[in-house]
Amino acid sequence: MQREQISVFDMFKIGIGPSSSHTLGPWRAAQQFVQSLEQQGLLPMVQQAKILLYGSLAKTGVGHGTDIAILLGLSGDDPVTFEVDQVTPKIAHIKSSHQLILGGVLPVSFYADDDLLFLFNESLPYHPNAVTFQAFLNNGKAISETYYSIGGGFVVKDGASGQTRAEVDLPFPIDTASELLHWCMKTGLRISEVVAENELAWRSEQETRTGVLNIFRVLKECIYRGCHTTGQLPGGLNVARRAAKLNARLIGNNKYNNYEEWVAAIRNTGDGFKNTLDWVSCFALAVNEENASFGRVVTAPTNGAAGVIPAVLQYYIAFCEGDTEQKVINFLFTASEIGSIFKKGATISAAMGGCQAEIGVSSAMAAAALTECMGGTQRQVLMAAEIAMEHHLGLTCDPIGGLVQVPCIERNTMGAIKAITASQLALQSNPEKAKVSLDAVVKTMWHTALDMNSKYKETSDGGLAINIPISLPEC
Repeated sequence: MQREQISVFDMFKIGIGPSSSHTLGPWRAAQQFVQSLEQQGLLPMVQQAKILLYGSLAKTGVGHGTDIAILLGLSGDDPVTFEVDQVTPKIAHIKSSHQLILGGVLPVSFYADDDLLFLFNESLPYHPNAVTFQAFLNNGKAISETYYSIGGGFVVKDGASGQTRAEVDLPFPIDTASELLHWCMKTGLRISEVVAENELAWRSEQETRTGVLNIFRVLKECIYRGCHTTGQLPGGLNVARRAAKLNARLIGNNKYNNYEEWVAAIRNTGDGFKNTLDWVSCFALAVNEENASFGRVVTAPTNGAAGVIPAVLQYYIAFCEGDTEQKVINFLFTASEIGSIFKKGATISAAMGGCQAEIGVSSAMAAAALTECMGGTQRQVLMAAEIAMEHHLGLTCDPIGGLVQVPCIERNTMGAIKAITASQLALQSNPEKAKVSLDAVVKTMWHTALDMNSKYKETSDGGLAINIPISLPEC
């Protein structure tokens, strides 16, 4: 059986909010469909395109920007480089002109009401997040391809395997926490060092270092931007941004020229418990308010949970002397390995497992990373991840109005605080006496996901989504 091979750049992807499975994944699927047409030599023959959204993609698609992402992907735009302030005007132009520039080169007729269909009561068996693309050709034939957005921006084409790249010879093949611990004990390497060795199978050390630091650059920019932007979030819930106001209360109304000056000022606000707690919440709020506003974020490991790892990393930088490039790289390496274990053994898709698969996994990733960086042993690192997830088991995904705002944004603050608490507990504990292993928690999380009612899996059919009266504008 072929092992799934996951790189740090699979777990951390640069993109645009608000959802990795409902925005980034469908965007990538649309790009892949256009690429498929090009490879078959059919792109010049296309006269019309239709999109069919199923299951969770249909039910919360508008709130998650699925329609927007797909249109941009079909237009040849890339989520890593597309200017976020051009999202709204470009979508408005597509809809008003009734024309889609397929792949950025071929104009085709497009009427959103007829050609982009939300099939609310239909689901496909492989995964709740399914989208079918249809291209109608000038010879009377049609091409149809179905893709599944399986969480964290990962996409699988119907009929294809989940492995998206050629298999490499990893020095340390890992599917489970016990296998990870085996390699650590056998070699004496820390978890981040095991990851570093595996990454060499794909690229040079310098290429990996440059790429991870680019991920960190986007994280920094996202936190800083979110902490300095006021107003309301889009979507109709009229949720006010809070990070900027909290930032101003904590640091004063002083103006800082860049991220580095701002972080230096944060350190001078003190290290009291309440102050630190407020700052961690501020960092998490900042990222997810940017995410909810179609801002540039890093999927970590999803967009809905994108604020947890940056918040804990920023805490490490500002309050725990984690302000060197190598420390940041080690943090992200360790976090990515824990995330990959959850993806292989369970899921990181809320549509499959509820919010435990997003906030729970991100909290476990952050707890593990912080623990290693604070000097924890390999066993303590795994214990921290286990503690963090254990106390997220069963967490549902019930976004009000299908928007990644309530309760999603605040849940990132909770996930970050739990991660720090889990790390502190693990660092003060003897993992040899732990009653629960990380592998047991991964297995339990998956079983919980299978048992969870579908209305609590990113459908907005249950929980807060049906108990909070709202009135959203018409699509």
